[in-house]
Amino acid sequence: MTRSDLVEELAARFSQLTHRDAEFAVKAILEAMNDALVRGHRIEIRGFGSFSISRRPPRMGRNPRSGDSVAIPEKRVPRFKPGKALREAVDQRTAELESGPKL
Repeated sequence: MTRSDLVEELAARFSQLTHRDAEFAVKAILEAMNDALVRGHRIEIRGFGSFSISRRPPRMGRNPRSGDSVAIPEKRVPRFKPGKALREAVDQRTAELESGPKL
């Protein structure tokens, strides 16, 4: 699902929202989540999952073309951990789709 798919779904589900309002809502939510993660906060959405920042320590890598060693600096990357309800729903629905009628 892309960002535009999410906007379309939101506009279709809530008829009182115009397409422009749905787009603004999705943009506002994603910007708020982005700002929170940049500030180092953890985001928890019950039943869905949590977003946090994970630290990758500095390490030595290798340039595949020349074989030279390259120092890779420390990085902070976003991490998503799905909640129990999401994990169970995905597992159940994929199992239902797999056990559906075979053609």
